[in-house]
Amino acid sequence: MTDLTNEKRHFHRIFYNADVTLSSESETQTCKLVDISLKGCLLRFETAWTGNLEGLYTLNLQLSDDVSISMQVTVAHIVDNEAGFKCEHIDIDSISQLRRLVELNIGDSDILERDLQALTTLN
Repeated sequence: MTDLTNEKRHFHRIFYNADVTLSSESETQTCKLVDISLKGCLLRFETAWTGNLEGLYTLNLQLSDDVSISMQVTVAHIVDNEAGFKCEHIDIDSISQLRRLVELNIGDSDILERDLQALTTLN
């Protein structure tokens, strides 16, 4: 599990209320995005989440008809019907879109650059 206090020091999360899909090898479900950062996201489900704790999932956030963010994520923590996920892999197009989304919402390119620097120095 992830130390959330440490993670919050490195990455600024933006609140972004949107429907997303979370897919595994066996199922796809729709849930609510609570917040997102360059390193992960917090999702809210209708009921307590009972998925595989060790599984790899694909998160898909559709920003417009032709713009989306897709990332491979793993479970970081679960509290009731909310689950935090850590980004394990994101393609170049999605990271570009996510970077733009974060930049627009935090409004400070210096903060974004610090987040990107922190991302490149983590194991």
